[in-house]
Amino acid sequence: MDEEKTKVKSPEKSEVKETKKVEAEEKKVEDKKVEKKEEPKAPKKKEKDIEAVVNIYTSYNNTIVHVTDMSGRTIVKVSGGMVTKHNRLKANPTIAMYIAKRISEKMKEDKIKLVYVRIRAKTGNPSPGPGANALIKSLSREGFKIINILDTTRVPRGGPKKKGGRRGRRP
Repeated sequence: MDEEKTKVKSPEKSEVKETKKVEAEEKKVEDKKVEKKEEPKAPKKKEKDIEAVVNIYTSYNNTIVHVTDMSGRTIVKVSGGMVTKHNRLKANPTIAMYIAKRISEKMKEDKIKLVYVRIRAKTGNPSPGPGANALIKSLSREGFKIINILDTTRVPRGGPKKKGGRRGRRP
C-alpha cells in the first residue's frame, strides 16, 4: 500500500507542478495582452502647416505690417511707431527687422509656418520704402517659409487733378 500511495502521490505532485507552470504561462500571456491594451497606438496625424498673409505697407516715412490668416482675420499688426520713438527712423531697415521679430513671436505662438507676402507702396511710387526688403529677409531668417511675394501697389489711372498747379509743387 505504501508503494501505491507513493505512486499516487508522485503523479499528483508532477501534475500540480505542471498545472502551476501552465497557470504561470497563462498569467504571463494575459499580462502581455493587458499591457498591449493599455497602450493603443493612435495613427500619427501630420500636422498641417498653417498659412498666413503678411501685408507690408512701406512708404518713405513709415512701415506698417498687418498679419492675417487666410480668411482675413487679424493676427497681429505692428507699425514703425510701435517700435521706435523717433519719427525719422520709422522707415529704417533696422526698425523693419524689429517689426519682423515682433510679428514672428506672435506667429510662432499661433504655429504659423507658411507665409504669403504682399508688399504695398504709396500709390504712384515706383518702388516700396526701405523697410520692405529687410522685413522679408528677417522673416525668412526667423524660419518662415515664404510661398509668394506679391506687389500690390496701386497705380493711378487718371483721377482728380494733382496738387501743385501748372508749374508743380515748389519747395
